[in-house]
Amino acid sequence: MQFGTDGVRGRANTELTASLALDLGRAAARVLGASTAVVGGDTRISTPMLEAALVAGLSSEGVEVVRLGVAPTAAIAFEAARLGAMGAVVSASHNPYEDNGIKLFATGGTKLPDELEERIERALSRLPAPAGEPGAVHGRRDLTAYVDHLVDVLGGRRLDGLRIVVDAANGAASHLAGDVFGRAGAQVVVINASPDGRNINAGCGATDPAGLRAAVTAERAHVGIALDGDADRLIAVDERGDIVDGDHVIAICAGDMRRRGVLRDDTVVVTVMANLGFHIAMRNAGVRVVQTDVGDRYVLEALLEGNYSLGGEQSGHVIFPEHSTTGDGMLTALVLLDVVHRSGSQLSQLAATAMTQLPQVLVNIEVGRRRADVAALLAADIAEAQSALGENGRILVRPSGTEPLIRVMVEAPTRELARSTADALAARVRDHPELRR
Repeated sequence: MQFGTDGVRGRANTELTASLALDLGRAAARVLGASTAVVGGDTRISTPMLEAALVAGLSSEGVEVVRLGVAPTAAIAFEAARLGAMGAVVSASHNPYEDNGIKLFATGGTKLPDELEERIERALSRLPAPAGEPGAVHGRRDLTAYVDHLVDVLGGRRLDGLRIVVDAANGAASHLAGDVFGRAGAQVVVINASPDGRNINAGCGATDPAGLRAAVTAERAHVGIALDGDADRLIAVDERGDIVDGDHVIAICAGDMRRRGVLRDDTVVVTVMANLGFHIAMRNAGVRVVQTDVGDRYVLEALLEGNYSLGGEQSGHVIFPEHSTTGDGMLTALVLLDVVHRSGSQLSQLAATAMTQLPQVLVNIEVGRRRADVAALLAADIAEAQSALGENGRILVRPSGTEPLIRVMVEAPTRELARSTADALAARVRDHPELRR
């Protein structure tokens, strides 16, 4: 078992088994040393099985466990911070229902640094027999405190007059989204909020917002909000049905925060996947950009280290450390909707003003196993392609942190150039003898 960029993830009941979840709970308890754990998960058919095993592992090591049941990742992190507990989430986020995963939070609700993950991996291989009294396991708790916290982010302001459509992805926020945005004053239409264990992320949510785009125009809504399976990220849709991705959301929020004097050090934190157009827009706006590896935990580390107030990923993970220890799709949506409401502008206008996105093409290539050194193996090919693009383009070749894939990303002045460059590099990945399946 090996941690990826967002916990442990794999095919449920074959790669990620109940036995592994139990052992992971035991190892995490021993390494993290917490006396209490908050545990919850998403709506997959495999989640109750894996959650029960994880809880058993934690309890067997004397950890008192509070079970939240179906809950967004950010709600579990919030409760962990509120209770001074560690947290554990059973979810594979945006992956299909056949997959599942386990994400761990240290005491206080922060994601684990690499060093602690490595210690847990080592502990898994040498677990002694359990000893001593097991920890108590408590039943489900309501999420009222978390919902109150989300609404309080608006600082008493309201969203009256805004009509929105929320796509809950048949996931962890299905039972919360209507209440959260309704309490904030918005007129809310919720779609894809009837989970059956197998329809999470299926043709809906942040990974497939086509249905949301149609619903926004049909409902004559001002904004659409697409969450993913564990509701830790969002993709927005403007009033015309056009996508507003994480780069645009961060750019809009950064501009608003800078104008109000609350963007600390006039700095934002993003990953290497942020569009080149984002960097150009921030430079023109007088905002400094700190760049990290892919993964919202690396964004959070940089935010805390620099005491910055905004960061995130193009995929829609956005972190406001003043309000949350992790990405929170509903919190981010409330902040974005607040900007729309206060500005009196349409989301399409705000997005167009905030930045101009350069065409970006992403190609995923299946490989036999993850290769962290893929960029080094293809260094000559990447350098040649980058030289042809010059300063008007950008290339990133990296392994996926959650799947056996190599990702080739190219940005260029035209989509045709980006596509041809990406396809050429993808062919080199497929043909490379050390990267073949």
